[in-house]
Amino acid sequence: MILYHLMTPIILFINMLLLIAICKVLCILVLLPILLIKWRKYYSRKREERQQSGTVVGIFHPYCNAGGGGERVLWAAVKAIQNKYPDVHIAIYTGDLDADPEKILNKSEKTFNVKLRPNIEFVYLHGRKWVEASTYPYFTLLGQSLGSVCLGIEALNSLPPDIYIDTMGYAFTYPLFKYIGGCRVGSYTHYPTISTDMLKYVYKRVISHNNRKIIARNPFLSGAKILYYKLFARLYGLVGSCAETVMVNSSWTEDHINSIWKCPLKTHRVYPPCSVEHLIELPLLSDDAKGDCIRIVAIAQFRPEKNHPLMLRAMFELRSILKEEVWEKVKLICIGSCRDAEDEKRVKDMQDLAKHLALDENVEFKLNIPYSELVSEMQRGTIGLHTMWNEHFGISIVECMAAGLIMVAHASGGPRADIIETQAGSITGFLAEDEVEYAKVLAYIIQMHPDDRNVIRVAARSSVNRFSSQIFEKEFLRAIEPFFRPKQE
Repeated sequence: MILYHLMTPIILFINMLLLIAICKVLCILVLLPILLIKWRKYYSRKREERQQSGTVVGIFHPYCNAGGGGERVLWAAVKAIQNKYPDVHIAIYTGDLDADPEKILNKSEKTFNVKLRPNIEFVYLHGRKWVEASTYPYFTLLGQSLGSVCLGIEALNSLPPDIYIDTMGYAFTYPLFKYIGGCRVGSYTHYPTISTDMLKYVYKRVISHNNRKIIARNPFLSGAKILYYKLFARLYGLVGSCAETVMVNSSWTEDHINSIWKCPLKTHRVYPPCSVEHLIELPLLSDDAKGDCIRIVAIAQFRPEKNHPLMLRAMFELRSILKEEVWEKVKLICIGSCRDAEDEKRVKDMQDLAKHLALDENVEFKLNIPYSELVSEMQRGTIGLHTMWNEHFGISIVECMAAGLIMVAHASGGPRADIIETQAGSITGFLAEDEVEYAKVLAYIIQMHPDDRNVIRVAARSSVNRFSSQIFEKEFLRAIEPFFRPKQE
């Protein structure tokens, strides 16, 4: 009897908690759909009231003025849409508040040799900080992904498009634009936000730019990070599969996207546009015409994943292999664009590292140079160098090959899967993994007979036509054509 009296209030308390929980679930099940329907009607009404006439294509690219490979794809995609659908209104969602439209379009022409018609609207987003890695010291992937939703809401409020195309890989915005914005959603993914390779690195406790030393050396923290990555990958797959058409830039990216998003039937491999047409027309300069200098050209944005320190360590190793009189002729030309103060600091760090390794006389940094100067550097170079692990594709690699450079790239990702052939009899370049391998390959090429180098240069040039701008335009338009079909019928 006493036990009964003691248990009664506990049972009543548990029942009350269950009742509250049931009420909350019912509220969510009832109120959330109502809220979503009202939200979607709001954007539908806003779409009808907008000033722009006809079909509006909104392209989400918060860093459209960065000047990298992703921006080349963006402007080539815009040009393709303008050529095929001249009456379509194109809006670029950008966070480059310091650049006006004229400045952005001039830079696209200067950097990529892409001339566009001026009928492009730039929708400026003020919340770009929400997608910057520096905003999230911990749980960076999740923070940036949720931050992209905030930025997407700002974009949708500013201008609700009919067709939404993300060209930077912000997959968490797809459900927002599809289910709330009522848009047709397409994506062009350069690099999966998370990949099975990243999981393997954490599992093996390998130190990298996205796996800190403190985590790699602690089994408990590594286990927690693996669980976090697996849960994030599941969520990433759910939001990514919301896109109606999925474009990827390489077979490496395609494999990872298909394994996570699980939508192979709507996935298209569309190699990024490379300026090979006029580069393969450049005359191949002889060693004498290049002067008494062996130029190693490295083209990459100054971002952590591009791994510029590996280039410098490879040069340090190369010095110990070559004779002094040969080494004095060798020069590494690091060419790239800087997006912000962090990139500029990174360049300063690389310059300091070059001095520390006594390489400052053999290394030169060229920042934000015009396209004409870039072409000149490629033509005068002998070797091309690329050191990023799991580079998703490698536009600069292709263009260096087209210009006549012998490429040495990392033995992973797109360069190994799609671009460089290393089989005897059909060599188009070389692959390496660490500074010692890079140095040995560089030395081998430098010591190679000029005729043997020329055979590789010719083979490399003949292999790059499949990555041309014309092929990109054709495949890109084929992938997005279903979005325009209802408007034409």
